[in-house]
Parts: sequence; structure tokens; C-alpha cells
Amino acid sequence: MNRSILDGRGFKLGIFSPNCSGGLAVTTIPERWSASWSDNLRLAKIADEVGIDFLLPIARWIGYKGDTNFHGSVLDPIAWAAGLLASTERISVFSTIHTAFNHPLAIAKSLATLDQIGGGNRAGLNIVAGWNQPEYETMGVSMPQEHDARYEFAQEWWDVVRDTWSRSEIFDYKGTYFNLQHIESEPKPFGGRLPVLNAGSSSQGRDFAARNSDFVFTIIPDVETGASIASGLKSQARVQYGRSVGVVTLGHVVCRPTRAEAKEFVHYYAEENADWGAVDYLMGLQGLHAQSFTPEMLATMRGRFASGHGSLPMFGTPDDVADSIERIQAAGFDGMTLAFVDYAGELEYFAQEVLPRLEERGVRMPVQVPAHSA
Repeated sequence: MNRSILDGRGFKLGIFSPNCSGGLAVTTIPERWSASWSDNLRLAKIADEVGIDFLLPIARWIGYKGDTNFHGSVLDPIAWAAGLLASTERISVFSTIHTAFNHPLAIAKSLATLDQIGGGNRAGLNIVAGWNQPEYETMGVSMPQEHDARYEFAQEWWDVVRDTWSRSEIFDYKGTYFNLQHIESEPKPFGGRLPVLNAGSSSQGRDFAARNSDFVFTIIPDVETGASIASGLKSQARVQYGRSVGVVTLGHVVCRPTRAEAKEFVHYYAEENADWGAVDYLMGLQGLHAQSFTPEMLATMRGRFASGHGSLPMFGTPDDVADSIERIQAAGFDGMTLAFVDYAGELEYFAQEVLPRLEERGVRMPVQVPAHSA
């Protein structure tokens, strides 16, 4: 039985960026995440078995320089999702799509196909309006310098996809950016649509997410600030658009039997062996072209970028990590993504030690494993 990410049952946990070399850890250690297909397949099967709700990839075409060219090797999100949906039974798998580089009619067809592969309720769409100027240059596409224009384009792009999924007749679409004739597309997604996630941190991004998304994906500097962010996003969606949205944040985990062991490993991979060239290049791009991080956050987050791409750090014992996740849920979030240095190996320990604690505290619903899997 599928675990629909839209079922409203408990706090959702996902795995973020396993299709990218290094994951979220900007490190030079030899055991850093490879992002190979075999490692991703192993991870997905573990995640499916232990009850992780979804997998969320990053779409990337060029790396972040440094000694490792962080994110220089990336599995294509659509092909990746197809393979994982065909190889798992219950977990949801998103595809991350940059609107500027992908035609909406081609994507509508691809994602409807993914929905078929997953048997319905398991494929999802993560919409990215664009921020990384060097990738626009790689694609030979001009990036609008006005942040609003990127979201205006993304809105029209999404309108085309949504119309394609919802309309049975042949139709035309005429807008500012797309002038399309005699549109038809079969198959449709089983439920007429897919779950939609969008990262909204700027004012324009939050408005787009409040208007269109099922889940708003947002970075937070700390849990206390996050509580006001989550409340504001839900209120905006309700007041402006009459919609309910879930709010999801992102974190990275180092979970060990003792705090000393966790601290030692963080020091090893994110201090002694950080890829500082890639960290500084990435932070420079974020400051120039994205609004996910404020200038104040960027000024104080160099170490946090090394350990987990600026996401919320959760280091310590199983109790410490469970405490962190419980605080995020209590702050009004509906879920969060996790990243590990070794996704597959560390997820097994996390599932063994942290997930039962979350179930005992009522943060997570117990995993229901079908009889044939027991």
C-alpha cells in the first residue's frame, strides 16, 4: 500500500539531495557520498522499508568548484525517479524541475509517466524558478535579473502543466511567455495532478508557493525563527488564496551513540576536511543570485555550509536528534528533509535508534509494513 505524502498522517520525513555527489556535505573525505546509481538504489530501498516518506533530488548541471567540484556528478532527477519508483513500493519520489530549462508540455508527459510507474500517489513535482546564473549561461538562456520575472515565468509554466493534466479536450494556450497550439497529452496522472513542492524563501517565492504548492520548502536559521516562518506561510496561503499548505524545512544529521563521537565526526568532515573552495563559491552564488539566505545568515554560516549546505544541523545522540526533530514539529512544521554524509549507512542507524523515539513521542505514525514484507 502506498504511503501518500498528502495523507495528513504525522510528521513527514524525507531524504534530500542523494542524487548529487557529496549530498549536502561539502567535504573532501574519501568516504563522502558518491551519488552513484547503485548507492541511490540501496538508499531508496532502505528508506522505503523503514518508513521514510519521500525522496527529494536536486537538479544540477555544473558543479561548485573547489577540490571536489561539489555536485559535479548528478543523476538526472526524472530518470532517477523512474528507476526508484520502479524499484520501491510505498515511498514518494519527487522530481526537481527548473522551469527555465524544461518545456512544460514535455514535463507534463514525463511526470504523468512517472505517476504510472509508481502506481499513483507516489510521484511528485518540485518546481524551481531558477537562481544559479552560471547554469543559465551553460544552457545559453538569459536569467532575468528581476526576481519577480522568474516567478512570473514559473507561474505561467505551471499553469500550462496544470491545464495539460486537467483538460481532456484539445486546447490552445496564449500567455506572456508561452504561445502553444492544439495541446493534448495522455496519459494524465491518476488523480489528475501530482503533489507539488516549492522552495519559497524570498517574498516572491513564498507567494508562489502559497498559491500553488502542497508543501513549501524553506530553510530556517533556527527553530524559533522557523516557527514564525511556518506560521506566516500558512497564514499567507489561507488568507490570500484560501488554501492549506504544509511547511517543510531541511536539516543534516550526524547521529552517534555519544555526543563526543558525533562532535568528532563533524570536526573530521566539516572542519579539518571541508572543501572550503566549494563552500565559498557556493555561498557567493547564494548571495548574488538567490534569496534563500539573508546577508546576515551568510555572514555567520560558513561552517554550516560545509557540514550541510546551510541546512539546520542536528548533531548528537539518538535522543538529541529526536529532540531536534520534535522541536521542529512543535514549531508548526509538517515535515523536514534529512541528509547524511553516508546516506545509506547512517540512515540504517537513524531508523533503528531515532524513528522509534519519534513514534513513542507521537511525532511520527508507526510504519505499517505489509504482511508479505514482514
